[in-house]
Amino acid sequence: MSDLRKIRTDVVGSLLRPAAVIEARARFDEGNLDAGGLRAIEDEAVREAVKLQESIGLDVISDGEMRRLNFQDSFGAAVDGYDAERSKLTAYVQRVEGGSALRRWDVPDMNQSGTAVAYRRPVMKRLQLKRNIALEEYRFAAGEAKKPVKVSLIGPDRISQRFDHAASKAVYRGMDEFLADVVAIEREMIKGVADAGCRYVHIDAPGYTAYVDEPSLAQMRARGEDPTENFARSLKADAAVIADFPGVTFGIHLCRGNQRSMWHREGTYDAIAERLFTELPHDRFLLEYDSPRSGSFGPLRFVPKGKVVVLGLVSTKVPELESVVDLKRRIDEASKYLPLDQLALSPQCGFASDVVGNLISADDQLRKLERVVETARQVWG
Repeated sequence: MSDLRKIRTDVVGSLLRPAAVIEARARFDEGNLDAGGLRAIEDEAVREAVKLQESIGLDVISDGEMRRLNFQDSFGAAVDGYDAERSKLTAYVQRVEGGSALRRWDVPDMNQSGTAVAYRRPVMKRLQLKRNIALEEYRFAAGEAKKPVKVSLIGPDRISQRFDHAASKAVYRGMDEFLADVVAIEREMIKGVADAGCRYVHIDAPGYTAYVDEPSLAQMRARGEDPTENFARSLKADAAVIADFPGVTFGIHLCRGNQRSMWHREGTYDAIAERLFTELPHDRFLLEYDSPRSGSFGPLRFVPKGKVVVLGLVSTKVPELESVVDLKRRIDEASKYLPLDQLALSPQCGFASDVVGNLISADDQLRKLERVVETARQVWG
């Protein structure tokens, strides 16, 4: 097996859900399909996702998150203790109704009733691991795959931002106490997948771009929070989650929102880059660099030797296919700040952070993944 820390192509995780999966989930929610029937349809979708990615020649693959309604289900649907509702298809359809590509998403009220982590929910009791969703996903996908399979977990930063601490003080006196439980649960989940043979765990950390986005910072302050304290606490928690798992490669993905081809954060990495790259011990940093909102490659100068930055240059939000010439030019620009040996290439985000998916076709998705591999082979051989 190749050194997964150094692979040149990567995927963020989610793929567009086939119509059969969406239809099956709707029938399941309505009580017209049992759990076994839903799982059989999801199984077939995962098999097809594995075949697709392997046929393209990607270095590592995912299960496409075919079993998730939302990428945050990796924690929200895995634990017991939140005052939350079961995830349903209609909730995600309604959240993005009328949305159009490449505009700022008017994020709905996160304090309303809904799924844990996807909404800002309080707890009724201390959190406990109910089912290791990542382990279930890994076991099935790995059984179908010839290539290494990665799993993705939502990181503690987003979990903390989507926790209604003010309404939970009878259970958790402070955010540090809450995050200690989050870290312990996520370490239990990672141990499970590592023991099952998984050698690449990817942490989704969309919340870090909140620390450079003025509306997000204003929301934190309005809740009486200090963004600087939040940032420091999250860096410490993210580091603790992945400590002491020898032989496992860890990646962390930062993005600015990815619902129905929309985004909900802006601001460059500059203000957080030095602490982010030097305090997080992850092997691979998967960064969005598909639009001017990302800023320049200048912050890459803070990346330590031995770490790899996966440049998310291929957009999952629009059907237009990036050219190899343009992608190679941008990789060359990045190499002025970080040696080529410390760079890799991927799509900028998942193709379907939730079940609704982005405004592109399955053929667009295929061509974009092929373009990642084609470009990487020309650049790195």
